[in-house]
Amino acid sequence: MPKKSKFQSDKFKKARGGFSRWLQVFCESCKTPIVTYQKDGPGILKRMYLDRMMGIDTQKWLKPNLECPKCKTLLGVPIIYKKENRPAIRLFAGAVGKKIISSKEL
Repeated sequence: MPKKSKFQSDKFKKARGGFSRWLQVFCESCKTPIVTYQKDGPGILKRMYLDRMMGIDTQKWLKPNLECPKCKTLLGVPIIYKKENRPAIRLFAGAVGKKIISSKEL
């Protein structure tokens, strides 16, 4: 039986309103799924924190940038988000699409 995924509950989640949802993030150009991501709080997806990503080996994918494995479109660049001192991917506008998914779909 597959391992159930649970939301991370920490100070970052609480600071963003205390609710989370799963997003399937995909390349906007070719629709290839990239990663499942835990989005905390409301608002648009500007960056993805590495500790919230599921389904990829972040060390392999981030050399040097995040790109689509199929069409090689540049999706984002690695940064350290200074407000929280956390590693993240800053996404380029229009590079990725997203779909809210339920925990049952994981």
